[in-house]
Amino acid sequence: MHKDQPIQLPDKQQRHKLFGSVEPGEKIKPTKKENMADLQNTKKDFLFDIDQVGIANVKQPIVVNSAIKPYKQTTIGTFKMTSAIKKDSKGTNMSRFTELLYEYSHGEPFHVSIQALKKFTKELTERLEQEDTQISVTFPWFFERGGPSTNKTGMNHADAHLTVVYDRNYGYQVNVGLEGTITTLCPCSKEISEYSAHNQRGIVKMSAELNADYNETEIDWKTALLEAAESNASARIHPVLKRPDEKMVTEQAYENPRFVEDMVRLVAADLYELPFVRKFSVTCRNEESIHLHDAIASITYDKALHS
Repeated sequence: MHKDQPIQLPDKQQRHKLFGSVEPGEKIKPTKKENMADLQNTKKDFLFDIDQVGIANVKQPIVVNSAIKPYKQTTIGTFKMTSAIKKDSKGTNMSRFTELLYEYSHGEPFHVSIQALKKFTKELTERLEQEDTQISVTFPWFFERGGPSTNKTGMNHADAHLTVVYDRNYGYQVNVGLEGTITTLCPCSKEISEYSAHNQRGIVKMSAELNADYNETEIDWKTALLEAAESNASARIHPVLKRPDEKMVTEQAYENPRFVEDMVRLVAADLYELPFVRKFSVTCRNEESIHLHDAIASITYDKALHS
């Protein structure tokens, strides 16, 4: 058998040159920070104030506490950090956002809590020398779920988000949200059919502005929002279902039919009763099992406007 000869490779420098690398050119611009132009801090009339400017899609390992198992969990947070700037400023100092984020984590997962983010936004406002800043973090939140009959357990998750806004004049505003998955069974299908009824997976998305006196050590907003969605569904979603569990879940769904309109009204009622929620919005999207389209409904409510 003919054996190919070994490839005679040029050295690495020659290979780079072969593929387009060139020698460095003459360097004439300053190399020390104090001698470099700072375009972002240029002061002129730049026509408009900017509502928010900053960075997004910053991924960091985070630690979150939970009222249900696992009580302390490490997950991945996706951060967005912004501030407003006046029209006399050309830009903001982008590096200060990630610089402060790393300082707070000390090279370890960032321990995300409302209190920690309040402290973060206030310090960021001072470093940027602006009037306000905000930080948002979204993350998958995990929770243990057992089957309704066998209690065979597995891990479910929902998508959570937390936003803290700090304003030098008005203080803090805290917004939270959760997107959870449920089962819904069609009331119309149950009513008109001789037997059976079609069901579907529903996605419930909730957001809420919290009262200033909310205490996260007393009640977990994540579990409260999850319960508002799941307790009003036709049935809950389970990671592990043995046959006795499946029988119970199927029958429960049949006993609790829900239109998408029913879901948003029932969830809204629960959110309305939460004393730490000032205003809220809830959306439900059912991924229809006998249609190509989804069914959607939403409600927004501000308690302060109806008190």
